[in-house]
Amino acid sequence: MIKGRVCGVKVEEIEEPLMREIRYLDKLVDELAKGKPMDAILRSESVSRKGL
Repeated sequence: MIKGRVCGVKVEEIEEPLMREIRYLDKLVDELAKGKPMDAILRSESVSRKGL
């Protein structure tokens, strides 16, 4: 699962599904921009859940 904060909000605590997906993508882009490998960003649940 993607975990952490985006704009001061913990992504795993967002209740609205669409907003949570938007924050997941935002977090993914931020981490990739820092040079972090995709495997380190994604965890097993999010990979199987949406194919991210």
